[in-house]
Order: sequence, then C-alpha cells, then structure tokens
Amino acid sequence: MIDAKTAITELLTAALKATAPDAPGVTIALERPKQAQHGDFSCNVAMQLAKALRAKPRDIAVKLLANLPVSPLIDKTEIAGAGFINLFLKQGHKQSVVNQILTSGAQFGVSTAAAGKKVQVEFVSANPTGPLHVGHGRGAAYGACVANVLAATGHQVTREFYINDAGRQMDILAASMWLRYLEARGAAVAFPADGYRGDYVRDIARALDTKHGAQFQRDFPTSAPAEGEDADAALDALIARAKQTLGESWRALHQIALDAMLADQRDDLGGFGVQYDRWFSEQSLHENGEVARAMDALQSNGHLYEKDGALWFRSTTYGDEKDRVVRRENGQFTYFASDIAYHLNKIERGYDQLIDVWGADHHGYIARVKGAMQALGANPDKLTVTLVQFAVLYRGTEKVAMGKRSGDFVTLRELRDEVGNDATRFFYVLRKSDQHLDFDLELAKSRTNENPVYYIQYAHARVCSVFAQWGGNAATLVNVDPSPLTAYAELELLQKLAEYPEIVGNAARELSPHLVAFYLKDLAALFHSYYNNVRFLSDAPLERNARLALAGATRQVLVNGLALLGVSAPEKM
Repeated sequence: MIDAKTAITELLTAALKATAPDAPGVTIALERPKQAQHGDFSCNVAMQLAKALRAKPRDIAVKLLANLPVSPLIDKTEIAGAGFINLFLKQGHKQSVVNQILTSGAQFGVSTAAAGKKVQVEFVSANPTGPLHVGHGRGAAYGACVANVLAATGHQVTREFYINDAGRQMDILAASMWLRYLEARGAAVAFPADGYRGDYVRDIARALDTKHGAQFQRDFPTSAPAEGEDADAALDALIARAKQTLGESWRALHQIALDAMLADQRDDLGGFGVQYDRWFSEQSLHENGEVARAMDALQSNGHLYEKDGALWFRSTTYGDEKDRVVRRENGQFTYFASDIAYHLNKIERGYDQLIDVWGADHHGYIARVKGAMQALGANPDKLTVTLVQFAVLYRGTEKVAMGKRSGDFVTLRELRDEVGNDATRFFYVLRKSDQHLDFDLELAKSRTNENPVYYIQYAHARVCSVFAQWGGNAATLVNVDPSPLTAYAELELLQKLAEYPEIVGNAARELSPHLVAFYLKDLAALFHSYYNNVRFLSDAPLERNARLALAGATRQVLVNGLALLGVSAPEKM
C-alpha cells in the first residue's frame, strides 16, 4: 500500500515549487482532521505563504491546487476556512488498508524508519534498598513502552537497569539488616532512626538467620544518639563500628542484602512484564577503575579543581547553578562521579542515542550530566532525559496514604495485586510522563466504559465474539473485496486504522507512548459505535465478508497497539 501521507506531501511540495519557487522557510505539514467530512489530510501551507507572497491565503490555496499534480490517490480537494487545503483520498485506497492489515498481521505499524540506529533506554534504576513503589512503577511502564515503540520503528534497543550498589545507602541497608538479624536472635538493639525500617528488612534478616544461624552474630551494643548529636553522623559511626566488628563478614552481609533486594526487584518487574537486556553495576565502575579514569580525563583537561580538601567539577560552565563535588574530603567518590563514568561507559559502547528516564525531582541533574559529557569530548545532544512525575493513588476521592508492608509508601506489587497488570500498565501511560498522574484505583478495577483499558479490551473481545458466531476461517478474509465498505461509519473507521503506523512513528519520535493509548481509545470508540449500529453477519456474502474483514483488521490493530503498551487483549470479558 502506498504511504498516502508521504505521497501527498510530495504532491504538495511539487505544487509549492510551481506556485512560489522562491518562498523561504515553508514546510509542508499534513494534519489529520478530527472529522472525516473534513478530508483525510489538511494542510496550512497557504497561510504560511501569505506574508511572503503578500496575498490572501485562500487565493494562494487556489493556485496551489491548480498546480497540484494529478494523482490516483486523490478523490477531491477543497479549501476551507481562512485557506486550509483539505484532501480526500479515493475510497478504494482507504478500503485497501483492511487487506494490508490482515496481510501484515503483527507487523502492521512496524517500520524500518530508524534501522541500524543503536539506542539505549535506561529506566527505573531504583536504589536496591527497598521494594519498588508506585513511582518506580510509572517509570517502569513508561520506559518499557518507549523501548517498545522505538523497536517498532527499527531502532536497535538496549533496555538497561543501573544498579546503585555502591555508596552509603547500601551500607545503611546492610547495617539495618544486620541489626534486625541480631534483634531476631535475642539481642537488645537501639535501631537508628534513619535506618531502613520497613518489614522487608525484617524478612531479609529472618531469612539470614534461617540460612546462616549464628554465623554473623556478634556482641554489638547499640544506643540512641546522644542529645544534640547529628543523626547522620551517628549512623555513619554505627556503620563504621559494624564494619570493624564484622571484618571480612561485612562484605558477605552487604552482598546478601543486595542480592535479596535485587531478586525482589527483578521478580516484581518481571511480573509486571518489564524485561531488561542488561543490569549494570555501579560498583563495577569503581572496581574496573572507570570512575578514576573519567576523573583523570576531566582533571587533565582542567575541568576539576580542589577546594576544602574535595575535588570539584566546574559544572557552572555548563549551566548548572553551582559546581559539584566528585570526590569528598575523605577520598570517596560521589554518586555524581559514578554517573559521569557510567555515561562515559555508555558512549564508549557506541550508542547513537542515550535515553535516561528519571524522576521529575532530578530535573536539576540534567545540566551537570550533559556538561560532564561535553567536558569529556562527547556530544551532549546524544543524551535525552525524560522526566516522570510521581503517581498519586486515589480510592474514589480519597488519597491513598500508605502501603501495608513498607510503612510509608505503596509498593508496585501491592498496586499490581489490587488492580492487575493491564490496568496498571495502561493507566501509567495514559498521560504524558512529565504530567502529574492521579491514579483512580476504583476506576482501574471497574468493568465499565469509563475505564479506558476495559473499554479497549472489550472492543477486542467483541470482535472475537462476532468471529465465534460466524464460525468461519479468519485467514480467508485476507483477500476479501473491501469495496462494500462505503458507509460513513466504515470510512471513518478505515481512516482511523490507516493512521496507526503514523501514530507509532510519532510516539517513537516524541518518546510519547501515551499517543498510542489515546489512539486506541479513539479506535475502540469508533468500533463500539459501529458494532452497535451494523449487522456483521449479513445475508449478503460480499457485505458480510467485507464487514468481517474490517472487524478483523480492527482487532489486529488493537492487539498490536496494546502489545506496545504491555497490555493483553483478552478474547472474552
């Protein structure tokens, strides 16, 4: 099937050259009218030319159409409003999308537009210090869907999780687990206020006791911080004493805590339908000397300086609000130093594009990371950072304040258990990632037309029901004559089906999988309306087969679109 949008763009470009060959800065942009009676495509190029040609847009539109080459695609044209050009495709061309969809199957909407372009999508990358919460869940759904639409447009995609397994937070987790272990074995423990207090820490500690018994038991008296003592300093002192008391056993405890939390996160994400090609360890950057190498490169080029015993990166040179420490006074590298080394590692792996999915609270981090890339001689434009706003859960009008186990947040697993993977995945991508999301639990569980995922899945199930009543072989519909599809509702549905590849392309280009979600809602609405007003199993064979083919094409596009979002397409509801 000819790509109608490309073909018509070329026709209008030819008309533009004939009408105004010297007109500067004019771009042919085709839009899809919201209503089929306004055509299949609309173009505002006449308005763009008005100033340069010193003429009325409608007069320019008349000239453009007079210079428009004849094409077998176009049925008619019209000038609307101030000078919009509306173009109508021939019915035969619109009808042929049914055959194309049924022939292409799961490949309909898949393209090679970005074939050979290597892109890495790094998302979630939560600290392995606790269960994933609903905020991580939105980043997981968004990142997975972005990777899917990029792959559907020909990108060679690597999905990556960056494990923050180095630094203070992991030390706090290991110490928290050990104290709970000692507590489980009967010791009196003054648990630090800033330790990890969730029940999941007790679970790991009990598992440690069950498997290892008294292996890690030590005499380790603890006490609450003295009045006026800094809580962070007291916690750091406790960790230092724990390391000294445990000696070599500390590393084993640290690894046990990390392995337990990573196993939980892998299981949760896998159950959510989110898979990764690589889990990349931050600690490996230190062990392989990559952090030191990156810092040496920055220092040799004059991008670092010493102050107050610490080493600083001149990030203000690149638009940051202040310079940033990369090595503390105690000689320890900061998280920022690790991030610089990690992005250098990504660049050296040969990706054409890097996409980082971060929480919205990391907005200020973008300039300093891009600045470090530039300072290392890399193109900072290769890095795209997309921000994901937090999701707030509501039960009706009441905000959900906390989870059952974590104590201060709702876990992703709790959300999935309550509303299911399909609703969770779909609701997460129903808004732009940088927009605030109110997640209505009761709506997500409802079996009504107000629930968008139910509404879309029900459209698919309705097609399956029609096919079950028919009892024929769907494969025979591939070459059906679609010419009986001439009713307005049928042409409207055909037009919407033809838009799908364009929607996938836009979603990939804009990193906006919500465009697919919106499209599926609109497609489902058109099909439900059609279903309620037509008799599929007509006594007239040509009409019946054409309608069944249209229903089958709709079903295929629903399946393809839902798959990009990680949502199932049940045959019965």
